[in-house]
Amino acid sequence: MGISRAKAGSVFTVGALGLTIAALAYPAMLGVENTATSPDRIIANTPYGPLTEADRDFVAKVRAAGLWEHPLGLLTMQRGTTPEMKEAGEHLVVGHGRLDATCRKIAPELNITLPNQASPQQQQFVATVDGSTGKEFDSLAVNIMRVTHGQIFPVIAKIRANTRNSLVRQLADQANDTVLDHITVLEKTGLVNHEQVNLQQTSPAKLPQEQTTPPPPQPGSPILTLKIPEGLEDLQTNAPSAPTPSPPAGG
Repeated sequence: MGISRAKAGSVFTVGALGLTIAALAYPAMLGVENTATSPDRIIANTPYGPLTEADRDFVAKVRAAGLWEHPLGLLTMQRGTTPEMKEAGEHLVVGHGRLDATCRKIAPELNITLPNQASPQQQQFVATVDGSTGKEFDSLAVNIMRVTHGQIFPVIAKIRANTRNSLVRQLADQANDTVLDHITVLEKTGLVNHEQVNLQQTSPAKLPQEQTTPPPPQPGSPILTLKIPEGLEDLQTNAPSAPTPSPPAGG
């Protein structure tokens, strides 16, 4: 029984890492027809600068990532077996809580509809990790998080280099700092399988869009808030909160 469970865990780890990457890269945004043929196409002119398809998708991706990584961070805080695991969980929860606050601030300014639930694949992914225990839990959580953060890193850099929207630029700065902070604390656990991580980062699996796209929020439903647990609000990380959005002078 123990051997079977170990094999199953190993197989799932390899498959799930690829599936998770695909879930981060979904092209369809909520409440907007999917026209992802030209990411640089300007879809709106705002007081903060032009907004492109890529800008819009990036804001929604940051929000969507938090909808499953924040709960996984809470699980890691509770069930990680080492101080380093619990520290990683704290950084995940605080980082995504702060990113989420920024997304919720800027989305109305840019007329972007945010997801309120993780995708079906993401929800199942968290449930599967939740079903593991002990060292298996530690290894799954760390390596999956390390892959997804490594995969999104170049996406953030490209947005930061190309966006002409000041709010999206602020979010990209904050996301860059947050991802680097999370990569650092995940590697500090000593559990990152770098060979496997590098393979999964460069060979993401492909999934049907309906599995990787979060469902649209119900009309009139309150926006879910990813709360930072009491006592962690002032946690010192390398990822500070983004400044309060304000239009550029003369805008």
